[in-house]
Amino acid sequence: MSDPTYPPLDEPKPVARDIWVVDGPIIRFYKMPFSTRATIVRLENGDIWLHSPTRWSRDLQQKIEALGPIRHLIAPNWIHYAYVADWQAALPDAHVWAAPGVAGRAASHGVDIRIDHDLTQDAPPEWAGQIDQMIVEGSRLHREVVFFHRASDTLILTDLIENFEPAKLPWWFRPLAWLGGVSEPGAMPRDMRASFAGHTDQLRAQVQRMIDWAPTRVILAHGRWYREGGTDELHRAFSWLLD
Repeated sequence: MSDPTYPPLDEPKPVARDIWVVDGPIIRFYKMPFSTRATIVRLENGDIWLHSPTRWSRDLQQKIEALGPIRHLIAPNWIHYAYVADWQAALPDAHVWAAPGVAGRAASHGVDIRIDHDLTQDAPPEWAGQIDQMIVEGSRLHREVVFFHRASDTLILTDLIENFEPAKLPWWFRPLAWLGGVSEPGAMPRDMRASFAGHTDQLRAQVQRMIDWAPTRVILAHGRWYREGGTDELHRAFSWLLD
């Protein structure tokens, strides 16, 4: 049986010094099975920065807290907030940082999240100089905050690139992933690409900034992430925009 996930699940897995990923269970998005992934960064003061949290459990919380106190919960776009409320309930002193659109989307779906800070184009003092950030704008549908962890040369994306390995997908999902442009080796989903119509110059400049960060690795929320050659993968995934 095909399995789109990346076991072991609910387990911090080292990426480089002070950065880990947590692979979570599948979620259903328009009935299609998407693997999920969170990213953990330990800041210089020891605090934990948790990006796009996967499902909460007491066990996973304790495993992450063994790395440091969880102080920052990151909702990087208008879709990736689904589990933040559960983490906030378990960690009421943690600060929730949300991308533009999250508050309205959560309210429209009856999800109760206390948003403490809006994510902006500039990194806040809590992680300035350690994690760079940028809001990718210009889409009619999608604004995503992307992050670059300087110490590990790691770019952290959410949905701007998806990379589904056909062998791990149900047979009926494979042609849909191919049509959507997100089969391995991965790229921006075609519907998202279309949503930047009329603003491709703006998107090109934003992608160029990501390339200028020169990441070694690129972590994605869905599918296989890029453990090496990150800058080359960005050139390839956005060749339709850059060429």
